[in-house]
Amino acid sequence: MFKKLSAALAVLVGVFVFWTAGAGPFESLIQRAIFLALVTCLGLTLYPLGAGTRWRPLGLVIDLALAAATLAACTYVVVNYDRIMTELPWASSLDMALTAGLTLSVLELSRRAVGIIFPAMVAMGLAYALFGHLLPAPFNHRGFDVAFVTETLFLGDLGIWGMLTGVAATVIAAFVLFGALLLHTGGGQAFMDLAMRLGGRSPGGAAKVATIASGLFGMISGSAVANVATTGNFTIPMMRRLGYPAPFAAAVEAVASTGGQLAPPIMGAAAFVMAEILGVSYFTVMAAAVIPALLFYLSVFITVHIVSLRRGLRAAPEEDLPAWNAIFAPRRALPVVAALGALLLAILTGRSVTTAAFWGVLGLLLAYVATNIGRTSPREMASHVVAGLADAGRGLVIIGVLLAGAQILVSMINLTGVGVVISSLIVQLAGDNVGIIAIIVAVVCLIMGMGLPTTAAYVLVAAVLAPAMTTVGVDPLSAQMFVFYFATLSVVTPPVCIAVFVGAGIAQTNWLPAALEAVRLAAVVYLVPFLFLIYPGMTGNGGTLAVLDAVLTGGALVLAIPALLSGLPLFGKRLLDGVIYLAVIVLAVLPFTLTPLIAIAILAWAFLRKQPPSKDAAGPALERQP
Repeated sequence: MFKKLSAALAVLVGVFVFWTAGAGPFESLIQRAIFLALVTCLGLTLYPLGAGTRWRPLGLVIDLALAAATLAACTYVVVNYDRIMTELPWASSLDMALTAGLTLSVLELSRRAVGIIFPAMVAMGLAYALFGHLLPAPFNHRGFDVAFVTETLFLGDLGIWGMLTGVAATVIAAFVLFGALLLHTGGGQAFMDLAMRLGGRSPGGAAKVATIASGLFGMISGSAVANVATTGNFTIPMMRRLGYPAPFAAAVEAVASTGGQLAPPIMGAAAFVMAEILGVSYFTVMAAAVIPALLFYLSVFITVHIVSLRRGLRAAPEEDLPAWNAIFAPRRALPVVAALGALLLAILTGRSVTTAAFWGVLGLLLAYVATNIGRTSPREMASHVVAGLADAGRGLVIIGVLLAGAQILVSMINLTGVGVVISSLIVQLAGDNVGIIAIIVAVVCLIMGMGLPTTAAYVLVAAVLAPAMTTVGVDPLSAQMFVFYFATLSVVTPPVCIAVFVGAGIAQTNWLPAALEAVRLAAVVYLVPFLFLIYPGMTGNGGTLAVLDAVLTGGALVLAIPALLSGLPLFGKRLLDGVIYLAVIVLAVLPFTLTPLIAIAILAWAFLRKQPPSKDAAGPALERQP
């Protein structure tokens, strides 16, 4: 009974998203209230309190109470929408009770879904708003009572019903639906087969398959942990079967899956939030992400290739590789082409991003039905579509409650002005030095992002830390991309590296060696955000020459850094080889016109004069790990 209710609610969420993406959303607060009510009630069925324990009856009572509180609060907003938006009502006792019930539901569901860290941060934000006037300067504020906090959170569009919840209920929801239906109608297998064919036959082919497949999946789902759990269950056992070290297999999958959140055309939910924060089109954010994403995957691919050569890692067996004609068979390829083609065409013709996702879904479904008529029964086709709708609904639970919780925290940050205080302190500490500010912000981003999903981590650092960079003259898009990258990298950065934990679990290995391998694989990407500040062309700004300069710089780095960290020999002497690689890296990042060209020239000369490795040049990178 409970499973049927959960499945029905999941499908209902998917249908609601599809309908409002095509017909247009309801009025802002109504759309957000209905969406939050649906995903919260669904979440309570997916994460039941006390499941499998003797006190489940008490948990059921609590779940029903939370569901009732959520439905009452959201229904109240829908019914009173006009009054809330036109009269700016004073908070009554009922309003305070409904706000408390809804906030408690969101925080409790966040705790069940992602752990205690995130809801604890939101609770601290609320406590700071109510009691921050008791703190010493500069962190004190004028003080706000419960009624004023209620009016901010509940009776307007700046609190729970603010921009983040709005993005979750429209744009992000539409693309989650798009990705889920694409995967359930054959797109997932099509991506995997294409990855197998493209990367499987070269040295380290299985790791390259993981890199390509995870990148393709990530462009659709935009979730590192979900990518590892999905593609990793195929790629990691394949790598282990071919003799790949378990930590290396887990790291490849974790890093490649993380890059999906940074790679157009869909990226992760955080990219849509970024577009709203900046007030630009999603296409602008997507265009700015192209060069960095290419550098990300090129660096991972090159590192995998070098390590595979030095460790003698095998290619995938020929019998495991699908045939090209099977990959490009109309039944397999047309739904994917129709989905992505309709999506891109709608964007290019000026449709909203949400509407574009709707047309992508519609193109996918039409092509899926057209290519499966006579091959698959209508009942089976319908079951795949319903499974996609349900999967989208379940996927939106975490996104919905996390962004609603993040919106609560952001509204309290804005209300109290603590974000401005922290930004000012960072600027004062760094003495207006952009480089020092960037390093401080990067470290804080990695710390704040540990243990949090990328979207929640990005929202927090964007609200608190990005202003510190724009204050000293950094372009807003570059500042947002900077914090976005480091918030994303937190999922593979020790000690709390969620994506690595999942990959290590699948590989049945200790997480720490896997995390160290992941840091090496992602080494270039830790440098890329700093290039946003040095080279405007990295995000597509500054004209053709600036873009070319950025590409040359990135090219030098993605060759030199993997070679340095993987111990690729040049002249058979580790010290000399290391000096050459370091010189190339330093020249590449210097903000002068000719230095990237010089770096590329030195690297080309060194590779042309490259000598076979001597015995003393073989380092730890050559050794096969257990």
